[in-house]
Amino acid sequence: MKVQQIRLDDNNPEHRQLSIYRTGLINRVRLDDREYRVYGTLELSAHDYAALFHYSIIEALNQLPFISETSNGLDSWDEAFLHNSRLGTMQKIIAEKSASINPEKKEMILLGWHDQPLRVAYLREIEPARFLLFLENLTRFVAESEKEGYDLEFIL
Repeated sequence: MKVQQIRLDDNNPEHRQLSIYRTGLINRVRLDDREYRVYGTLELSAHDYAALFHYSIIEALNQLPFISETSNGLDSWDEAFLHNSRLGTMQKIIAEKSASINPEKKEMILLGWHDQPLRVAYLREIEPARFLLFLENLTRFVAESEKEGYDLEFIL
């Protein structure tokens, strides 16, 4: 049986409605605030979201003590918090993982599949140079957050 391949296109509204199409947010918060308040946000595009998992950055960051309701640490479909005292280590992990990414090597990754009612594989092209720019922005966001005393909330 033939497998239909769908390459996700961020400009296609039908693709953005698929459950496999994931984006996220990283918020600056203060865990000791009496009420929940967001002091700044870095958005994760669907491209960067997928790349964070593809390049094992989420896996590497899970050596840090994330606080989450599910106790799964930093994971897809979850919300997790990281205390300000760990943001320096987070920056080091991102720098190490960034160094291993070849900016010239585009990659096609499998995001997911299903067999019923049709066999379909969902793919996404990862543009490493674009992702490395995101990691620079993320590193800057984390450094500013650390300096200003913010904790981070990850909504994946």
